Amino acid sequence: MTEVSDELLLGRVAAGDRAAMRSLYARHSTRCFRFLIRLVRDEARAEDLMNDTFFDVWRQAERFEGRSAVSTWILSIARFKALSSMRRTTEKELEPEVAEAVEDDADTPEVTAQKLSKAQAMRRCLEMLTTEHREIIDLVYYHEKSVEEASEILSIPAATVKTRMFYARKKLAELLSAAGIDRGWP
Repeated sequence: MTEVSDELLLGRVAAGDRAAMRSLYARHSTRCFRFLIRLVRDEARAEDLMNDTFFDVWRQAERFEGRSAVSTWILSIARFKALSSMRRTTEKELEPEVAEAVEDDADTPEVTAQKLSKAQAMRRCLEMLTTEHREIIDLVYYHEKSVEEASEILSIPAATVKTRMFYARKKLAELLSAAGIDRGWP
């Protein structure tokens, strides 16, 4: 039996088909959750945002124009929700006396590289990238989106995606080098 396309499922969702929505959710929820957790770095918040994303997919299915893949459209909604959520969240600053009393017991890059496996070091270095660079790496390498799809998800020109990819890889290479990780993997 051939699998029903995302576009057909979305059309059925627009008509109020709950089974089609369950299928679409099953197909894309894990990828969406992983994308969100890399952006917001909080599992509970990512779960809430994913639920909000799929609620919007349910409500806005008829607005899908087919100019992109359904997965790209879903990730665009998720990204917008994550960015909106991060703008609303503000961290309370520590009082100067409290901040001075906090002891910095963080490992040096050399000690960290010795303690962690290369994969863990890579994740740590990815977290040190700016949000813009982390998004590009995540979309292109983890979600295997093309430059054009990343451009659409991020609402930026394709040339900007390419530029951010260049600088993200350059910064990641610097961070990995500082952590004692060479570019080659055994």
